[in-house]
Amino acid sequence: MFDEIRLKAWSAGLRSKLTLPLRVELWNGERIDFSPAAPRVTVHIPDAGALRYLLKPSLYNLGTAYVEGAIGVTGRARDMLDVVGTLAASSAARGGLLQRWRPGPHTRAQDAAAVRYHYDVSNDFYRAWLDPAMVYSCAYFEQGDETLADAQRKKIDHILRKIGLRPGQSLLDIGCGWGALAIRAAQRFGARCVGITLSENQAALAREQVARAGMGHLVEIRLEDYRDVRGKFDRVTSVGMFEHVGLRQLPAYFARMRALLEDDGVAMNHGITSTNIHSRAAPYGGGEFIGRYVFPQGELGHIGTVLRAMQEGGLEALDVENLRRHYARTCAAWTDNFEANAAHIKTLTDARRFRIWHVYLAGCTYAFTNDWISLYQIVCRKAGKDPGAIPWSRRYMYQ
Repeated sequence: MFDEIRLKAWSAGLRSKLTLPLRVELWNGERIDFSPAAPRVTVHIPDAGALRYLLKPSLYNLGTAYVEGAIGVTGRARDMLDVVGTLAASSAARGGLLQRWRPGPHTRAQDAAAVRYHYDVSNDFYRAWLDPAMVYSCAYFEQGDETLADAQRKKIDHILRKIGLRPGQSLLDIGCGWGALAIRAAQRFGARCVGITLSENQAALAREQVARAGMGHLVEIRLEDYRDVRGKFDRVTSVGMFEHVGLRQLPAYFARMRALLEDDGVAMNHGITSTNIHSRAAPYGGGEFIGRYVFPQGELGHIGTVLRAMQEGGLEALDVENLRRHYARTCAAWTDNFEANAAHIKTLTDARRFRIWHVYLAGCTYAFTNDWISLYQIVCRKAGKDPGAIPWSRRYMYQ
């Protein structure tokens, strides 16, 4: 009874300040609308006990309730995130819902377990909503009207131009995913490529894709931690991997990248960053949700933190490009693909994991759109070198 009284007060207060395309359906058949227009999102409350999630509507609370089946939510994921984000911001303004998230220590075993948790769902699961080359990182929409497949190919080419890859050079791809970048580098430049991943599923399919492309003589896929790689490479790329490294480990990560570079080598770090200058997690419990359900060991640094760690690791940043708009578009495309193929995807995983990914992909779109997180490509080389090898302009990247 007390929670029902609180619900009436909460809903009256909310409607006096906001208009949302939201309907709340209670277990007793009562409906509460927050807009005169038809609702785009409906939250189903199955019993009085579930009201606690709605009355403290952080992204973590409502996300947890949805994932665990404590409440039901219908509507497109983008609409769900728009509504929940507005609710969370309104509640934070009244009482504060800024949770902090910090993962545990980054041992080899824990990092490997975290990667397997995220990437070893199944290859068929990812194939259902990624592009045909299965590139799971920010695409590059050069003109803004590309298909996802074209934008992913352009992203890889953009990276290879930025690092100045030349025929016959050696390339290490840290966190190689399903092998698309290494295969493209071998096909276009005859580069001798090593791709490393901690995901057994990725490694198995990447090797199949290498063989299918006829690049087995140039591309080697290894199940290996970046800290264990030996040798020197002309070029090093890390695309969508350093988010798993941990903030305290970033200087050592970049130092390891430096150690793997030839003296005249060039590297690229492409990864997600926090826009919070203190490198805190996404607001309103969003970071806590991601840490619990999506990336158990994930941690995002501010671009300033990343550049400082890079310098501490002995690397000089040569070029920094913000691709936040591109990642918002990429995540929106993934979300659309996921929802379009929802029936098939539900046959590939359990209902709980389906709900996690449904809200996660749309949540990433929301986070990039609202400038909570960003994406930077950083080209770098060993620090302390003569500047004569640095190009005079960025024009070479677009030729």
